[in-house]
Amino acid sequence: MSTIELSRGPVEYTVLGGDPGAAPLVLLHEGLGCIAMWRRFPARLAAATGRRALVFSRHGYGSSGPARLPRSPRYMHEEAHEVLPELLDRLGMGRPVLVGHSDGASIALLHAAAHPVEAAVAMAPHLFVEDRTLRGIEAARAAFTSGPLARELAFYHQDPGAVFHGWSQAWLSPEFRGWDIGPDLAGVTAPVLLVQGDRDRYGTMAHLDAAQRALPGPVRRLELAGCGHTPHLERTDDVIEAVHTFLTDSLTESLSGSLTESLSGPLADPAPRQETHP
Repeated sequence: MSTIELSRGPVEYTVLGGDPGAAPLVLLHEGLGCIAMWRRFPARLAAATGRRALVFSRHGYGSSGPARLPRSPRYMHEEAHEVLPELLDRLGMGRPVLVGHSDGASIALLHAAAHPVEAAVAMAPHLFVEDRTLRGIEAARAAFTSGPLARELAFYHQDPGAVFHGWSQAWLSPEFRGWDIGPDLAGVTAPVLLVQGDRDRYGTMAHLDAAQRALPGPVRRLELAGCGHTPHLERTDDVIEAVHTFLTDSLTESLSGSLTESLSGPLADPAPRQETHP
């Protein structure tokens, strides 16, 4: 494990090997996650796709430096537009493939709206504040208070209390109820794969519907029956296969489009292009 000093403090990270000529995978964890909580998924995804993979713990998580608390309702925007760009620039990982889960999926979509990426995979993304999400967080708060969740988080984080309360208090605050990133995603032109389990206690398929309405670029969706909030852990093989196919097809379509444009461009009369627009 390595550490890099960013403007907001140190961040722990690791880079898994792969083809240096291919866009790297960048994994963005959930609201209670960190490097270790991905388990073997990053290594398996990197091996399946042949790409390098950057895995890191955001500030306040794992062994990274502390976060700025309390978090504002725009904390995911700050991660997407301030912290992540600095990290990628410092590590020389331009135009990545973002693979985000939960909060990390929302951060991935927000980053892709304003920065160049090859593609994005959003697993259990949050597009808005749903009643089911708040009920799930309330249940998690009860589990933390009674002890089981607190003990589990203590295995992964230096300060499990700050991790849990920093996340839950932001989501349960009155200021957060109007949070909705749909209008912020108009700049996403890269292909996006959306993944959602139908038994996710933190969200429904409404988030995928909202994402499809908001995203102007190519969108695919994978709905997993009988799957909860962690598709990459509960249905690892299905998710890896879907991501591999998605990236292979996206690259093929990109190269095909570039070739067609380069061959037909000089021969065709220029015509205005129409821009298309959870």
